[in-house]
Amino acid sequence: MTLGALLGMLGGLLTASPVFAGRGPKWQLGSAEPFTLPALFCGFKVRVTFPVNQEFTKILKTADGSMTFLFTGAVTASFTNLQTGKTITEKMNGPGKATIGSDGSITEVHTGRNGPFFLTPADAKRFGLPTVSVTAGRLAFSVAANGVITSLSLNGHVLVDVCAALS
Repeated sequence: MTLGALLGMLGGLLTASPVFAGRGPKWQLGSAEPFTLPALFCGFKVRVTFPVNQEFTKILKTADGSMTFLFTGAVTASFTNLQTGKTITEKMNGPGKATIGSDGSITEVHTGRNGPFFLTPADAKRFGLPTVSVTAGRLAFSVAANGVITSLSLNGHVLVDVCAALS
């Protein structure tokens, strides 16, 4: 599974509901729909839910067709190992910024407590990070239009290796 396919699966995290969220002009409460990660990531399926979603998104569109998503606020994610039932819950407070270019490429920068962050096993090995994690600090990455990660840096540390915590 490429990162592009995963981002497609997680599309609900990058959209904002049409409901005015009271945060200010153009800020909307972001959508956080539950989903199940395939066993590819941890060796077992992981259900991801969002018991608390107070993350707000502002979408900015440019003349060249690119879109920038600004994120702020807090999200709490719960991760459940579907084989054992073991669950962990993590708070994340961002903020972050994602730009989707008119060519389909993506550049993201997150600071604070970030997550959930997903990497295929090959990319996790390539960048020396867990496949599923919550991080602290500055996390920046770029993804080509074909879904290949072209750069990734973490100026901070991994708070939780989710797969290890659920094993």
